[in-house]
Amino acid sequence: MNQYPNLTIVVPCYNEEEVLNETTRQLSEVMDALMDLELVNADSSLLFVDDGSRDRTWEIIEAAASSSPLVKGVKLSRNAGHQNALLAGLTVAAEHSDCVISIDADLQDDIQVIRTFVEKYWQGYDIVYGVRDSRKTDTFFKRTTAEGFYWVMGKLGIELIPDHADFRLMSKKALAELLKYKETNLFLRGIVPLLGFPSTKVYYDRKERMAGESKYPLKKMLAFAFDGITSFSIAPIRFVTALGFISFILSAIVGIYALIEEFLDRTVSGWTSLILSIWLLSGLELMAIGLIGEYIGKIFKEVKKRPRFTIERNLYKTGKKDGQSFSSQLRK
Repeated sequence: MNQYPNLTIVVPCYNEEEVLNETTRQLSEVMDALMDLELVNADSSLLFVDDGSRDRTWEIIEAAASSSPLVKGVKLSRNAGHQNALLAGLTVAAEHSDCVISIDADLQDDIQVIRTFVEKYWQGYDIVYGVRDSRKTDTFFKRTTAEGFYWVMGKLGIELIPDHADFRLMSKKALAELLKYKETNLFLRGIVPLLGFPSTKVYYDRKERMAGESKYPLKKMLAFAFDGITSFSIAPIRFVTALGFISFILSAIVGIYALIEEFLDRTVSGWTSLILSIWLLSGLELMAIGLIGEYIGKIFKEVKKRPRFTIERNLYKTGKKDGQSFSSQLRK
């Protein structure tokens, strides 16, 4: 590398007014330090993506962008979801950056390892994954379900980085390849490992959320996990097919047994067994239909090729070109 890379830190935001000022201050300090160490270019920036927030998130982003050349903003016309908001930020950043880092606005991920990310980039890695060293801050339920999710994904042959969310660095080359993936059912944690570029991991301890509420309650986490499974594997359909085949074999065996009993005149009325069989088979059929419907629904979304996000405003090229860094302004 014969020049300092232009780094963009992409931060998707949804109703983050309670933490956004502090997030901007801390990330600005990190970026200022990287510039002072000459690890990144002076034109590097923070790019906040407002994912259709209903609070003052966009007002705060606009104010920060007008006060500092370091801060940029993108406003989506509606709530497109975390993965699409992140993709929108990566798409905008790809035009201006040699490398990008994505991080959530709540700063539960340790921003102090961002320097290590950049150092790994200098060492030639195209992808640097931020991986949680432990799950001490999680509840027992969340920790157990997360471990179960990674176990299931591994058994299905889906390559994931365990305990890695969306805190990562990607080079311009890796990002260009990522943006070639046009699928509507987006699961970035599964797509990025498919790129195959030189990668490494940086471990860190995850912190408690500074303020506000998590934007991923149980319902969203379960939906996210199910989307990840069905977006990358047809194993669930094969499982249902195998289950149907096993049910057919068992039914055939039971049918032969019933015929033998009939021929030997030993039949006995079995209302309970009949009802149980009906409920069992009906439940399996409904489950199979629902699972197949899930895949058909994904096909339906894909073939329409609707835009995954719509940018209402893009402040990337705005901002003052002089004055103090935003981090120093916020400290006053």
